[in-house]
Amino acid sequence: MTFIYPTGSNAAHPLPLSPDYKSSIKRAPNKPLIPMPHTLSELTGPVYGHETVREGDNDLTRQHAGEPLGERIIVHGHVRDEDGRGVPNSLVEIWQANSCGRYVHVRDQHPAPLDPNFTGAGRTVSDASGYYRFVTIKPGAYPWGNHHNAWRPAHIHLSVFGHSFVTRLVTQMYFPADPLFPFDPIFNSVPDERARARMVSSFDLENTQPEWALCYRFDIVLRGKNATPMENH
Repeated sequence: MTFIYPTGSNAAHPLPLSPDYKSSIKRAPNKPLIPMPHTLSELTGPVYGHETVREGDNDLTRQHAGEPLGERIIVHGHVRDEDGRGVPNSLVEIWQANSCGRYVHVRDQHPAPLDPNFTGAGRTVSDASGYYRFVTIKPGAYPWGNHHNAWRPAHIHLSVFGHSFVTRLVTQMYFPADPLFPFDPIFNSVPDERARARMVSSFDLENTQPEWALCYRFDIVLRGKNATPMENH
């Protein structure tokens, strides 16, 4: 077991200030960070949301009266620690745009249709081996106004909660061989090419369900040399 926090792994995470990602200029701190020691209550609780996860919350295609439009996919994998072991009882949440690249959010007003049968949010709790699974619709790319002709690659946001509220990590999962990768400053705000690759899911033919849904694997590594880049580090 690793007892020393591997600070070198922080290099895998996006830089707070990435000038090509224009909104980071206003958000990035311009003074040294002040360490805030955690108290016992912050380290041990409260457990956030685990007890309210219901059966079927991990299937975003069955939340409404009809089926959503688009390509049905399975997204699955393991939440792992730095030594490769599964992390059980982790609350995993996802949110995403629909197949046309539009979110159900008042600030998303780009001219793509909303799908009345797709809200774009789900959650589940990892099992004893750290395994999680979602059924959803493959999201579309969308324009986002950062620069001329700026489009976000198709992606799914993932949030992982541990056993207390302060242990939330947030990342994005991308799809293999997306042609928009070289042009996306959010994806490229992770400076290490190998670390960026850890945000890209792998096509999983073995777990594809014939005539029903393609499958993508995405393991989430919480820290260490193989850590998944997290946008809130």
